[in-house]
Amino acid sequence: MIEARIIRLYETGGPDVLTEETMVVEGPGPSEVIVRNSAIGLNFIDTYHRTGLYPVELPFIPGTEGAGVVDSVGSDVTHVSEGDRVVYLGPGGAYASHARIPAASVVKLPDFVDDETAAATFLKGLTAWMLLFEVFKARPGDTALIWAAAGGVGSLIVPWASSLGVNVIGIVSTKRKAERVLENGASDVVLVTEDIPERVKELTGGTGVDVAYDSVGKDSAELSIRSLRPRGWFVTYGNASGPVEPIAPGRLGLAGSAVMTRPSLFDFISTPEEIRKGAAALFGALRVGTIKADVGQRYALSDAAEAHRALE
Repeated sequence: MIEARIIRLYETGGPDVLTEETMVVEGPGPSEVIVRNSAIGLNFIDTYHRTGLYPVELPFIPGTEGAGVVDSVGSDVTHVSEGDRVVYLGPGGAYASHARIPAASVVKLPDFVDDETAAATFLKGLTAWMLLFEVFKARPGDTALIWAAAGGVGSLIVPWASSLGVNVIGIVSTKRKAERVLENGASDVVLVTEDIPERVKELTGGTGVDVAYDSVGKDSAELSIRSLRPRGWFVTYGNASGPVEPIAPGRLGLAGSAVMTRPSLFDFISTPEEIRKGAAALFGALRVGTIKADVGQRYALSDAAEAHRALE
């Protein structure tokens, strides 16, 4: 048994519902591992769990990704061993000094990926991989509209898509972010204060984009649809401004037979083989420098509430 420091919430609400306490972590079950965390990822989905936008069973320990050292393994676990450096994903539980994790969600880290990089990129990097390689398979010459292009996922999609020969149009909120996104490989940048569909049509010779990767949600959905070429793809994968309101099928028809999908990462990594496939692609992109971790801020576990305020 291990006495772990954890962050737990007993009710949904603002950052103040995040409570620091201790908890005894029992030994791993047959298909589980105990990971001693050295770095924990901070993701926007953590705020969705905290506010109740994505319902969770309370009480709940937030945190969807972490990296560290395997402290102990269950009897049925064969792909990692005690002492291995690993990274993992889960529906929660990472805001802790020690986490009990299903072994199927744990991936051994290569030597060239440090723990902090792993925790900063695993969820966001696998999301970028899913969007580019599994949902809409981007090809050289395609044009992609990427919302929040300077954000966590956006800052990984932009250079990765660019490396594939995709023309990237990034959407950002400030000129400073625009400069970063252009340095990251985008062909063009549009500010949220502009007429986005009109500007996109200008940049694409009146055609529109092949795909819109939209993490903003409610406020951006219609703008994404209006920016598509005929038979373009509207990929809505986040709710930063709130959930997308219902869209009638006829609206997609009026947009030129547009395709709309709402992917969830965990449906694309539901088996050990799938998560290792995505991890191999992510680690490969990190190794050659196509993408990199952009760790802007660091917080102690006890400062989780402050981290949420900064993120929001």
